[in-house]
Amino acid sequence: MASSAPSRATLLLTRYFKDITKGEAARDLAGVSCGLVNDNVFEWEVMLMIDDDTKHYGGAFFRARLVFPPNFPDQPPSMTFKNPIPFHPNIYPDGRLCISILHPPGEDEFGYEDPSERWNPARSPETILVSVLSLFHSPNPESSANFEAGRLLRDDPREFRKRVRVCVRESQENAGEA
Repeated sequence: MASSAPSRATLLLTRYFKDITKGEAARDLAGVSCGLVNDNVFEWEVMLMIDDDTKHYGGAFFRARLVFPPNFPDQPPSMTFKNPIPFHPNIYPDGRLCISILHPPGEDEFGYEDPSERWNPARSPETILVSVLSLFHSPNPESSANFEAGRLLRDDPREFRKRVRVCVRESQENAGEA
């Protein structure tokens, strides 16, 4: 007989979602808004409103989808940005976020990341969102998911800034769309 009790992941994500939308984390995550997709606690719609004092991305509004696996917190969620996709060294051109804390736990087969930098069950959606916001303040061109963005940030900061400003304007124009 199948159990109808909520899974550990469901209970944990429900608690995290309530805290991010109404609790202590909501106060700590200024500029972040979260909602559930189709009332599914495993799929969150995230809006990041990047503060104006951010060097490159100030004033941007970026939408993303945070999807949690059924075996959360043992495995990390994935985060994908929606149109307009930020022109950012750590975001693939298709919108997938590349950040160490969302890489599966354990040893990195390529030896680039220390296991302590990768996912562990002590991390929460709040820590993910804080890390993502920090990437908009300080992009990492040394570990580029978007090679062109990383190259421009390193070698041609003026052109990088120009491309980012176009992306920010597009995000502002699309901010009201669902």
